[in-house]
Amino acid sequence: MADKEKIHRTTIGGQALIEGIMMKGPEKTAMAVRTKEGNIVIEEKENKQRKWYNKAPFIRGIFNFVGQLGDGYHYLSRSAELSGMADEDGEEEEMSRFEKWLDEKFGDKIMGIIMSISMVLGIALAIVLFVFVPTWLFMLLRLIVGDNADISPWQSLFEGVLKIAIFITYMWLVSKTEAIRRTYEYHGAEHKTIACYEHGLELTVDNIKPQIRFHPRCGTSFIFLVLLISILIYSIVPITNQFFIDTFAASEGLAMILRVSCKILLLPVIVSVSYEIIRLAGRYDNVLTHIISAPGLWLQRLTTKEPDASEIECAIAAMKAVIPDDKESDKW
Repeated sequence: MADKEKIHRTTIGGQALIEGIMMKGPEKTAMAVRTKEGNIVIEEKENKQRKWYNKAPFIRGIFNFVGQLGDGYHYLSRSAELSGMADEDGEEEEMSRFEKWLDEKFGDKIMGIIMSISMVLGIALAIVLFVFVPTWLFMLLRLIVGDNADISPWQSLFEGVLKIAIFITYMWLVSKTEAIRRTYEYHGAEHKTIACYEHGLELTVDNIKPQIRFHPRCGTSFIFLVLLISILIYSIVPITNQFFIDTFAASEGLAMILRVSCKILLLPVIVSVSYEIIRLAGRYDNVLTHIISAPGLWLQRLTTKEPDASEIECAIAAMKAVIPDDKESDKW
């Protein structure tokens, strides 16, 4: 119990990048990226002043989530440039006419534009996979079952379990690629470094290596919690109930469009509720928060890997840059 009380629960959080790590503290955000030459490049910026909607419970969740998405893609884009990933093996190749046109029109901004397009396509793909596909598959199942059984009450559970299965399968598949595996190692370095800081230890490679690589405030845990909360909310909100849809929709196709639209409109509510829950899980240490955190912590076995010393050094560089002078100012 005494050891738990000594833990300094920090608001500092981070994100694994391409050959680097971003850390966000109460006052500054810093990114540390290792270049092909082996050097660590650190970039810092002052955080914008938080508005009332970034602090108000059950409102802050959606605004902070959207802001973190934007920041995440910005730092991913920048890390790709600094690490040399934007240049194929560092070699200049003859550009096509289209590539020359892009270079003339956008210059150094082209990587940011590509990442922005990737973000939009990623969000669209997520909506298709996690909103449209589960609904379509359940309606297909209803057609197959026909009048033999009424499976409508199980729709939200069916769709929720399917979304979780899709998410876990995707995480497992991408973890098999070399590039993503290295990103997962940086993810592990980020968590271990934060844990080391929270335990009041000096930020050294030797002190960080033994730390646990799982953290209750991880983005992976947040997404998994969103999926779980969506099952509950879609089950209890009448507008997503199949009886309501069957009553007001003239066809199966219209019923699917209505249900998908309702689910998209409810996403801000789900994100906001999930955000508040994961804040509680990161702040308190008791049986209830352990139960809440358990699925996400288990999933982090896929999305975090044991880092090497060079990856931990990047995490240390980013972490040191954002630790405030007044330690109480970053208390969770």
